[in-house]
Amino acid sequence: MTYERFEYLTDAYGGDLRRWPEAEREAARALRDAEPRAALLLRAADGLDALLDAAPRPAASHALREQVIASAAGAGLRARRRGAIGPLAWFSGAGWAAAACAGVMFGVNLTGHLTADVQADAVLYQASLISADDTEVLGG
Repeated sequence: MTYERFEYLTDAYGGDLRRWPEAEREAARALRDAEPRAALLLRAADGLDALLDAAPRPAASHALREQVIASAAGAGLRARRRGAIGPLAWFSGAGWAAAACAGVMFGVNLTGHLTADVQADAVLYQASLISADDTEVLGG
C-alpha cells in the first residue's frame, strides 16, 4: 500500500482500522507500523473521529414530523403502499427495456455488416496469396 492510498483511506474511513474495507486492513497495519507519518495520520484522524462522535445528533421532534406529514397530505401527496409500483415506474421500466432491445438489435445488425466486410477482405487476401503473380506469368 502506498502512503497516498493510506491517506485517501484515512480521509474516507477515519482513524479506526476496523471501519476500513477488510481487504485493505492488513496492508494498512503494515504501513502504519513501518511508516511514522502513517501512524501520525491515524492519530490525527482518531481525534477528528472523537469530535464527530461527540457532536450532538439532531433529531426531528414529533411535532415537526407531524407537521411535515400534514403538509404533504395538504399538497395532495398520499401515502403509498410499501412495494407498490406506480404507472410512471412501469412506463419508465418499459422505456428502459425498449432502449435495451433497440441497442441489442443495432449491435447485432452492425456486427453482421462488419463481419461480412472482414470476411470479404479475408477471402480477397487469401485469393491474392494463392493466385499467380506477374513474375510467374511473364517469367522472371
